[in-house]
Amino acid sequence: MAENPTLRVCALYGELMNIYADRGNLLLLERRCRWRGIGFELANATLGDRLDADAHDLYYIGGGQDADQRLCAADLVEHKAPALHAAAARGALVLGVCGGYQLLGHGYQLEDAWLPGAGLVDLETVRVEGPRLIGNVAIEVDLDDGPKRVLAGFENHAGRTRLGADEHPLGRVLRGHGNDGRSAAEGVRRGGVIGTYLHGPLLPKNAWFADWLIAAALDTGVAELGPLDDALEDAAHAAARRAAGIAER
Repeated sequence: MAENPTLRVCALYGELMNIYADRGNLLLLERRCRWRGIGFELANATLGDRLDADAHDLYYIGGGQDADQRLCAADLVEHKAPALHAAAARGALVLGVCGGYQLLGHGYQLEDAWLPGAGLVDLETVRVEGPRLIGNVAIEVDLDDGPKRVLAGFENHAGRTRLGADEHPLGRVLRGHGNDGRSAAEGVRRGGVIGTYLHGPLLPKNAWFADWLIAAALDTGVAELGPLDDALEDAAHAAARRAAGIAER
């Protein structure tokens, strides 16, 4: 890892897509960088703003209510999707959580409205008859041929997300509903483009995953970041696992 690197993060629609305490994800990234002497720059891109495909290492979209998601969907396609495609093509990370995850695909059929997505991955989301998919959730993930790990969090979504035949989920559902309540798939991952329904927020409950994101965005290994005293973070992860009914191994 280069000496004194800086992680450059761009939050899309931070004032609108933040219904599930998604700022906690950004705060954890900032703290874990600062504690290691890694610089951290946070930019915001909202409605009407053009996006610079070369200016950031990680692009982040959180979750929002239906009305806000409608606004962001139209703006995303008009002003930001081409830059996100270019950023992903050069190796930048793109992380979408809940509503942000839905907007990474082709679109979301929301009642009588079609909300277009950025088309970064081959997936669609539909609103169907039936209950919302709500509750504590845990999934098993395998990142970059490393050991299988558990992500734990909370899900609350009415949409059912369907992955294209060539797409791979972020993980396998151990407890909870996942993308559609039936397939045992949760989220999506295509290279550095990652989407998930886990929030609450996601990263404070899974600090190991925050470190993986930081390392991947800086093009280095997690071991190169250096260790931290993660007693509180480990306790938060253990509590999230217990809430989902998954014991520590």
